[in-house]
Amino acid sequence: MTQILLATSNTHKTQEVAAMLGPDWQVQDLSAHPGLVPPEETGSTFEENAIIKAQGGSSACPGMLVLADDSGLEVDVLDKQPGVRSARYAGESATDADNRRLLKDRLRRVSTNPGQVFPARFRCSLALVRDGEVLHVADGIVEGHVGVIEHGKGGFGYDSMFTPKGHRLTFGELPAEVKNQLSHRARAMESMQNWLQNNPQIVNG
Repeated sequence: MTQILLATSNTHKTQEVAAMLGPDWQVQDLSAHPGLVPPEETGSTFEENAIIKAQGGSSACPGMLVLADDSGLEVDVLDKQPGVRSARYAGESATDADNRRLLKDRLRRVSTNPGQVFPARFRCSLALVRDGEVLHVADGIVEGHVGVIEHGKGGFGYDSMFTPKGHRLTFGELPAEVKNQLSHRARAMESMQNWLQNNPQIVNG
C-alpha cells in the first residue's frame, strides 16, 4: 500500500480523494500532522496555489508523496468570481454558508428572478510533489450553472448551488458515487491517476 499525504484539512476532500484512488493507497491529510502549518495561498491561479500547498506539506514530510488541490467556482456573470478565493470568498474565516450567502447576494444584484441560472464551472488543479520537487500537475473542469436557490444537503462548499451540465440535480443532491465520477476533482484525479500508473518508478521513489 502506497502512502500519500493530501495537503488539506478538509475531511470531505480527503474522503473524495481516498475513494478515487482506491484501496491500494493509504491517504493521510493534515490531521495526521498537527504541527504542520499550511502556507499562505498567494498564487493567482489554481495551479500556483496547488503547488504552494503541496510544497508546504512536502517540506515537513521528506520522502513522502504529497498531493494538493486548489479548486473553486467560476461564475461568468461575476467575472469568474469567486475563483481562487472560493474558500475565502466572504473572508479568511468564512464558513461554506457564509460564502454561499455572499454569492447569492451578488447574483441577486444581477437578476431579481430567483429562478434564473448563471453559467459557471468548477475548476481543479492537482499538484504532486516529493521533497519539494513538482512531479506532475493535472487539471479538471466541469461546466454547469449556479442558481440562488439551494438544493440538497450533500457535498460541501457551493455544491448545493451548482448543477453540472447534462444533469437536473445539483452536486448537493447527486449521490457521492455519481459526483465522484464527473466532478472537476474527479477529472483531475483521473488524469493524475493515469500519470501515476504510467510512472511507477517515480511513484515508488
